[in-house]
Amino acid sequence: MMQDDAFADMPDLSAPGDDPAHARIEKWLVGLVAGGDLVEGDKLPPEGELSAALGVSRMTLRQALGSLESRGMVARRRGRSGGTFVATPRIDVDLTGLAGFTEQMRRANVRAGAQVVSATTCTAPRAVAAALDISRTAKVHEIVRVRLADNEPLALERTYLPAAPFEDLLSHGLTGSIYALMASAYGQAPHSAFEWLEPVVASAEEGRLLSVEPGSALMLVTRTARTQAGLPVEYAFDRYRADRARIGLQTGIENAARITVAGA
Repeated sequence: MMQDDAFADMPDLSAPGDDPAHARIEKWLVGLVAGGDLVEGDKLPPEGELSAALGVSRMTLRQALGSLESRGMVARRRGRSGGTFVATPRIDVDLTGLAGFTEQMRRANVRAGAQVVSATTCTAPRAVAAALDISRTAKVHEIVRVRLADNEPLALERTYLPAAPFEDLLSHGLTGSIYALMASAYGQAPHSAFEWLEPVVASAEEGRLLSVEPGSALMLVTRTARTQAGLPVEYAFDRYRADRARIGLQTGIENAARITVAGA
C-alpha cells in the first residue's frame, strides 16, 4: 500500500466533472510536480497500486501517464528497477519575435552560455549563397557553437553570416549574443526571419557535442534572417535536444502566412 505523503490527497474521481478521469489524473499529477511534492527522479507508485487507489482501470491511468510522458514530465523505464519517474523538466524555448538564444533562455529563467566549436571564414556553399543572396565566390563566416542552459548542452548552432558587412566579426568574443554583436558593432541587427521546424536525429558528432546518444531526437530550426532594410544577414541551423527543450511560438492572424512548421 502507498505510504508516500505526496499521494495522501487523492482526487475524487467519482465526483461530477467536465473532464474525463484520465485528464483529471494528469492535472493532479502536474499539480504535485508544480507544487514541489514530486521532484525530478521521484518514482511513482506501481501502476496497479496507483490505479487501485484512484479507483480507475490501469488503462485510464496509462492514458494519463502517456500524456505526461509526451509532455516530457515523466519517463517510463522497463526492467526490474523500472517504473514511472518524474523527468527533468524541459526548457521552454520561445521563438516569438526573432529571439536569439540568450533572450530565449532569459524568458525561461535559465542562464545561457556558449562553447565555440569552430569559427572560420570560407567561400559560401551553394545553399548558403542562395539563402543570403550573395555570389558563389563571396565569403561567409561559419560559426559553430554548443549553446548551454545552466551549463548543460541544449542546442548546437551552425550559423552563416555574410563576411562583407561583418568583416572582422571573428575577432570579437563569440560566447555571448551574436545578435547583440551584429547590432552594436555593425548596426545590422536581424529584424525578421523565416524559420522551418522539423524533427531530425543526432549524428555521431552531434551526439558527442550535445551529450546525447547518436540517433537521439533533435528539433532542427532552419532560419534565414534579414535586417529591417531587407538585407539577408544570417542563415542558420539550430539543433535543439528534444529531451530538454520544448519549442514555442506565439502566432496571430497578421503573421500566420509567414509561419511554416514541417514534421509537426
